[in-house]
Amino acid sequence: MKIVVLGGTGLIGAKLVSLLRSEGHEVIAASPSLGINSITGEGLTEALIEAQVVVDVTNAPSWEDNAVLEFFETSTRNLLAAEKKTGVGHHIALSIVGCDRLPASGYLRAKVAQEKLIKASPIPYTVVRATQFFEFVGGIAQSATQGQTVRLPSALFQPILSDDVAAALVRIAVAKPLNGTIELAGPDVLPFEEVVRQYLAAHNDRRTVVTDEQARYFGTPLEKRSLVAGQKPLLGSTRFADWLSRAAPQH
Repeated sequence: MKIVVLGGTGLIGAKLVSLLRSEGHEVIAASPSLGINSITGEGLTEALIEAQVVVDVTNAPSWEDNAVLEFFETSTRNLLAAEKKTGVGHHIALSIVGCDRLPASGYLRAKVAQEKLIKASPIPYTVVRATQFFEFVGGIAQSATQGQTVRLPSALFQPILSDDVAAALVRIAVAKPLNGTIELAGPDVLPFEEVVRQYLAAHNDRRTVVTDEQARYFGTPLEKRSLVAGQKPLLGSTRFADWLSRAAPQH
């Protein structure tokens, strides 16, 4: 099977390309650095010739509200047009659990706009919404830090390992299109502040985590279950504590 991975050099994309190739598929890793650009259209149609499946795991270079919306809308329109021209039979896009519940976030509004374009297209599709990756917890803590204090709302968190996301995308890529949405999440539902507290402790980081209901998550307020998957998600196999014990520096 020929599969094109847009964003094929990123965190998820590189893992996905490697896994698909190990299973014997013909895989094109597409990114601007490799001469395939979904914004300008450079090399896009040529890359998709004879491809059965396209997996879009691209990410915007800027998270500014207007820029991120323009990125996902332009990229997705160009990609869908190229797929229609070349006869691609399955469009898969990686999105975010809760994106439709958090309209105060410009980034999440852009992901909803991307999903709408995909659903309106005649090309069979699967939208894959994942929870936040384990690897992003450090950046989340940094964004919520004031001085030596990390302020977080008392929402629940269900992070997933990026390896588990890539493995799930492999199974979805070789399956029939759902023409619907599937959710991916980690096996543990934990209080947000507990996840960050464990992460900081494992890295011998002395910042203090406090619960603050006014604290925002990348600009948006959270309800208790805003970031948690709904009923019957696909669950990753790796627990956060197990990953942390392997990933944290040894003292």
